Amino acid sequence: MYKLLRYGLWLASAVALTTVGLMAYLAATFDSNDYKAQIIQLVKDKKQRTLKLDGDIKLAFFPSFGLNLGHASLSEFQSEKEFVSIDSARISLALLPLLSKKLVVDEVAIKGMKVTLVHYKKGATNYDDLLTKEETSQPETPQIKFDIASVQLENSEINFLDEKTGVQYAVKEINLHTGRIANQVPSKIDLSARVQTDTKPKLDIALTLKSELTFDLNQQSYQTRNMELQADGSAYGFDNLVVKASGNASANLTTREYTAKELMATTSGIYQKNKFSATLDVPGLNMTKEKFSGDKLTLNAKTAGTMGVNAVFALTDMTGDAQFFNSSALLELQMDNRTQHYQMRLTSPVSGNFEQQQLNLSSLIMAVNASGDSLPNKSISSEMKGSLQWDGGRQSMQLNLAGGLLQSQVKARVGVNNFTRPVIRFDVEADQFDADVFMPKEPQQPDQSVSAGAGEQPIDMAMLETLNMQGSLRLGTLKAANVKLAQVRLDLNAKDGQLNINPLSAQLYQGNMKGSLGINARGARGAAVFTLAQKFQGVSMAPLLKDLADLELLEGKGNVSANLNASGNTLSALKSTLAGSVTMDLADGAIRGFNLPDRIRDVQNWGKGGEPSPAKSVNKQEKTEFSEFKASFNINNGIAHNEDLSVKSQLLRMTGNGDINLNNDSINYMARATLAKTLDGQGGSITVPVHLSGPFNAIKYRLDLDAMVSDSVKKKVEAKKEQLKEKAQDKLESKLRELLK
Repeated sequence: MYKLLRYGLWLASAVALTTVGLMAYLAATFDSNDYKAQIIQLVKDKKQRTLKLDGDIKLAFFPSFGLNLGHASLSEFQSEKEFVSIDSARISLALLPLLSKKLVVDEVAIKGMKVTLVHYKKGATNYDDLLTKEETSQPETPQIKFDIASVQLENSEINFLDEKTGVQYAVKEINLHTGRIANQVPSKIDLSARVQTDTKPKLDIALTLKSELTFDLNQQSYQTRNMELQADGSAYGFDNLVVKASGNASANLTTREYTAKELMATTSGIYQKNKFSATLDVPGLNMTKEKFSGDKLTLNAKTAGTMGVNAVFALTDMTGDAQFFNSSALLELQMDNRTQHYQMRLTSPVSGNFEQQQLNLSSLIMAVNASGDSLPNKSISSEMKGSLQWDGGRQSMQLNLAGGLLQSQVKARVGVNNFTRPVIRFDVEADQFDADVFMPKEPQQPDQSVSAGAGEQPIDMAMLETLNMQGSLRLGTLKAANVKLAQVRLDLNAKDGQLNINPLSAQLYQGNMKGSLGINARGARGAAVFTLAQKFQGVSMAPLLKDLADLELLEGKGNVSANLNASGNTLSALKSTLAGSVTMDLADGAIRGFNLPDRIRDVQNWGKGGEPSPAKSVNKQEKTEFSEFKASFNINNGIAHNEDLSVKSQLLRMTGNGDINLNNDSINYMARATLAKTLDGQGGSITVPVHLSGPFNAIKYRLDLDAMVSDSVKKKVEAKKEQLKEKAQDKLESKLRELLK
């Protein structure tokens, strides 16, 4: 036994010495660079790609078998364009496990790797050939155990270009460090990278991931524990973006079992100067091939700005399988502005189909509560019921609602197709709606130092460029901009940047209106073009002007016709480009602000103790009555010009011409008023020029006495001429009679 042991040790020592000697000899004599040409040619023949090995290839035999590679690159398929390159790489294998047919990789370390992935317009990619499996018969090889001690990837980069959409992404500064990677062995993962794009929308995100990964390649199962993910930067219009996620998850692709536990995700940032934050909480979620279940999923979101929003969305009692699911949904929404507070609560059973991306809220209940000093009784409560169907596969949505919405009773049907470029169809009917209740209050004392148009908020028409909408809106009563309407109907059609509302009709102030409104968002030089064609019949002007602009200038009832157009993206620009025509035909009314017959009588008494003021402010208590008022205006660049004023009453006749300047809200108008002394006109008449001028909120009128006196003197001279002519005629006739005698 002793001899056998001794001979065995001698034999093992001899084998070991022989092996070490052989390895030492190979290390001293073997030069792997001698095989560069063969390796490059093999890649060229097999893959039709060009391999460049610029650095040396070095083999190591102790303490582990390994390969060190310098700078190398691989071209694209049948091209010299670079596909991937590395600055250096090192792969080392544990030597002793190889003798027992086990592959144990001590380390994989790659530095400066750059990969360019391209998705071509026709659908192919620049790596399709690398994914193709060759159908060649190969001899059966012994099973090799997969085991890597660590992976190191430093300062690497992956670029992706989609030629069809023009989107280009770059994943830069990739650094990956792992622990041991082997079947059923927990491995620590530490990854950091930066994701960027130069195309719009902009994306610049710094990403870090730490986790513990366990996998079993034979069973195709994967598990991650203690995951910590964080992303910081800006993306798609979001600034100061911070996203964090943590939790545990597992997946078994063979049995189709998926679980998520203690999953928590938070995000915060700024969007369009408004701060926001959101939290997603998933305590437990289980999904198998036959069953799907979860206790609760909760999403909380908040925004801060002009309108503060706080939303809570929850799914409870989730059941189903890999294809179908059922649950109960809850959405609570709170919104606050400076003067009003809104609360909305939405509940419904939910069912859906994962595979077909279908969602069905079959019994939808929506309760809305609002409070604020401007609301009726300072609070409003209402409830609507209906259904919602969502089909992501067909890209369609259908919503039906009926019931109370704030102060209105509403019936609404809304359909949407093609989520990429939505096609919207709607039919909405409501008994009443007060838009002014929900509008913010205007400042009590606006800054008069700011010139008109300075600092104006532009009218944003960008949405119209992609809006495809068609439908009808009917309202029993409507209040907007303090104007009160009834039996309102708007048939709307929007497509390719053009919005048309026809008819735009309603009953208002004892009359009715009917016409159309058009908006072309693709006007000249990027400015929207507005066109209005409207006819008002039998409308009472006094309450309309009072409600619309708090003006008490005109009374009467009649017809108004307007054909107008303007272009611009601010209110001042629309005023300055306003053009078209307006005609008015009123009866049995009055011009408020002055009593013209009384003022003319003052002029008649001039020189008899009366001395009228040459200029006076309008007095709302005074008015000039008429039985007929007709006028037409030609409008150009925001200035309405009139030449054909005709105002009549029993004693008064008035004509005139002048301008109304909508750019600075002022008037400059000269009227000629003729007043008869008696109803039958036997007592003669007097004509007085009246000049109206000044801003709308401070109009003044002046009787032009100089013109009146000149006219009066002219009439007296003409009368004297007639008298002298008559006397000369009488004398001539007398002389002739004498001569004849």
